[in-house]
Amino acid sequence: MQLEQLLQKHFGYPSFRPGQKEVIEQLLNGRDTIALLPTGMGKSLCYQLPAYILNKPVLIISPLLSLMQDQVDQMKQFGEKRAVALNSFLNRQQKQHVMNSLHNFRFIFISPEMLVQPQVKNRLNQLELALIVVDEAHCISQWGFDFRPDYLKIGDVLKENRPPVLALSATATEKVLEDIRRFLKMKEPFEYIHSVDRPNIRYGKKIFPSKEEKTQWLLNHVSHTQGPGIIYTRSRKRTDEIASLLLELGLSASSYHGGKDAEDRQFIQQQFIEGALDWIVATNAFGMGVHKADVRQIIHDTMPSNVADYMQEVGRAGRDGKDAVAILLYSDGDEEVVRFIAGEDLPNEAQMELYDEYVRRNIHPKEMMHNGLISETSFRVLHYWMGLYPKEQVKSIFRQMVMEKYRSINDMLSIIKSEGCIREQLVHYFGQKLERKPEHCCEHCGIDYGEFLLPRTETHLKKKTFTWQIRLRQILLGTD
Repeated sequence: MQLEQLLQKHFGYPSFRPGQKEVIEQLLNGRDTIALLPTGMGKSLCYQLPAYILNKPVLIISPLLSLMQDQVDQMKQFGEKRAVALNSFLNRQQKQHVMNSLHNFRFIFISPEMLVQPQVKNRLNQLELALIVVDEAHCISQWGFDFRPDYLKIGDVLKENRPPVLALSATATEKVLEDIRRFLKMKEPFEYIHSVDRPNIRYGKKIFPSKEEKTQWLLNHVSHTQGPGIIYTRSRKRTDEIASLLLELGLSASSYHGGKDAEDRQFIQQQFIEGALDWIVATNAFGMGVHKADVRQIIHDTMPSNVADYMQEVGRAGRDGKDAVAILLYSDGDEEVVRFIAGEDLPNEAQMELYDEYVRRNIHPKEMMHNGLISETSFRVLHYWMGLYPKEQVKSIFRQMVMEKYRSINDMLSIIKSEGCIREQLVHYFGQKLERKPEHCCEHCGIDYGEFLLPRTETHLKKKTFTWQIRLRQILLGTD
């Protein structure tokens, strides 16, 4: 049976989107594959269809618990019951039940941290898998070194006679691609690289002399234009501050960041997806795996720390193919805040010395965390690298990481301060060539926001936003 017929049979689609068929053919031929497909281009189909064709389980390594759960829930809504997320949401009894019946599942989602646990690794090695998928594979380079060391161990966990590995991402520079090939130990992978350009997204930019003027512009803009939209900030405090100001103006908005309870985050996300919220004000904790097709605006209240993050975040807009706008706000000194945050999560040399001292005194270095001498994130990174290399070499590695972060910030800053076409610079950053510029391309080429953004109506001002506890009470009492 032809692939198109199988696509129609299992998913009801008459044809493939660009890149899907090419990737699936290579995987079915047993070849490792890297697929760079923009957000909304149907990356998940690249492993879902082979799972049905090969009729074996597929292992999907995913960075976020909420992302895994969201994908499992979506599959179940579409009738696929044989999907499971093996993560810390499961209690011991549930986890053991899943482990014992892993062979019965078609799609197994797992975090890198869970993957490296000996019990889990041994159980997975007993299964005959169709594919191993590394979702959001750019994390190997951008997060792995800094925040998720277990991403770097994926290649070591995979057995020698493994099935093909599929690495999926929306964006990656050549350096990131090299990291993906190396750390996943890929064997001459086939690479499908789609243009990072999204012609339906228009790139705006506003520069202000002060943070206060920037905030005033943001509030005025959001008050007068329709969403749905996401406002990205650099800190939890700023996120809550902007959300409060929007609520005071009568707008349906909520903040979203890692400091909120998991239930609150899940409920806020669901409200946004269902249209009960027009605006989410978020740190970069929000967005990955959130399937909302009609996001019309992405606004960056502060410059992102690198171009790749920026492209990932603006990629949340216009997934329905309709026009959307991404507006980046900048005020003098923003880069200093970003530089401070960039180095904050990396261990400093004093912590490296202390780690070394704990080891020499036969004290588990984890006590540093318990004694409040290092954050969990910094410890995780430090523990990984100190286990590989001598202290002085680790110091050199971290100095290099900091310099790399600063270079990435400067790359982003140069695009902000340049008078050239924003779209062109973004595409060139990923080593690609812009084929054509759409009308109303960007701030420098000329953009009429009125062409893409509808004025806000009174209806939108009257929506109410509730916490999940209040909403649950309403449902139970029947006071909708």
